[in-house]
Amino acid sequence: MVTGPNQQPPTAAPAARPPAARQPRSSFRGDVHALARALAAPCGEPRWRERVILHLGPVGQGFAEHVRVTEGPTGLYAALLDDAPRLDRGVRLLAGEHAAIVAAIAAVQQAAALPGVPVEELRDRAGRLLRALDRHRQRGAHLLWEAYQADLGGED
Repeated sequence: MVTGPNQQPPTAAPAARPPAARQPRSSFRGDVHALARALAAPCGEPRWRERVILHLGPVGQGFAEHVRVTEGPTGLYAALLDDAPRLDRGVRLLAGEHAAIVAAIAAVQQAAALPGVPVEELRDRAGRLLRALDRHRQRGAHLLWEAYQADLGGED
């Protein structure tokens, strides 16, 4: 009969925690979801365009903060490369996406501010922006997983 918990020593040291895991989460994902909800609302609703514009601002600010936190000599990407230099190409690709996404945010904001831009065009542009943000998030998460996964090995 066992009288206490069966504790076994770990077979491998836990993987290092990525630097992003030590930072508090922002509401950026919530801002992106709020923009998606605003875009999905019926365009006949009063002030539909104004709500889209209202939600674009925090998305732009949140992405600017993401760029600030990830790039530069003390950013997340530099820390990632210190731990996993083999991921240099992936980091460069992610950093390269930043300028395109910033430009896409600005283009959607500009289109939303022009009342002559049809709703369908605005939704299309904003939809492409949301997909680009989602792909960027997925690629970043995948890169972090590659850098910090626990490789226990020896298992079949």
